[in-house]
Amino acid sequence: MHTDDDQIARAKTGDPDAWRELYRAHAGRLVVWLGTRPAGDSAVAPEDLAAEAWLVAAQRVADFAGSSEQFAGWLFGIARNLSSTTHRRSARRRTDPGLPETVELPAADEIGEADGRDWVRRALARLPPRERDVVACIDGVGLDVAATAAALGMSAVAVRVAHHRGLRRLRAASVSEEGQSVAAASSRSR
Repeated sequence: MHTDDDQIARAKTGDPDAWRELYRAHAGRLVVWLGTRPAGDSAVAPEDLAAEAWLVAAQRVADFAGSSEQFAGWLFGIARNLSSTTHRRSARRRTDPGLPETVELPAADEIGEADGRDWVRRALARLPPRERDVVACIDGVGLDVAATAAALGMSAVAVRVAHHRGLRRLRAASVSEEGQSVAAASSRSR
């Protein structure tokens, strides 16, 4: 059984300073992570889902038992559930035109800083959902294995395996793209 640390105990009593500290620690990472997940509905921004996750967390904080570090996994789990619900609702209502099945990834030298984020999203979108979510949690927003496992409802071993497989797939895709870029460049110079 987990016991609450001081910050969580204060948050449960409604202490605004405790909530501010939790927000500062997790809000930015939560929005970034939600931006890597398939939204399903282009009208629902990652910021909207994050705000809804914070509201749900505030309503259910009395049910949470743990430290402020474990709070991240719990909060990300709430956000994952909200994101999945939004995605399912969108699929039922067909409110989003969707993305094409194949996504062309540009060569690394063709990517500007703003386009780099889009490239990362497209690269992650090519991974199976489980691997995409794990790589986004660990490498995208810096959660540890335990928080990632809590956020995604997986065991720590499954998180490690999915992380390894996801990185291996990304490396293979990157090497494949580099080879195609070199071949295209040499054919243009002839």
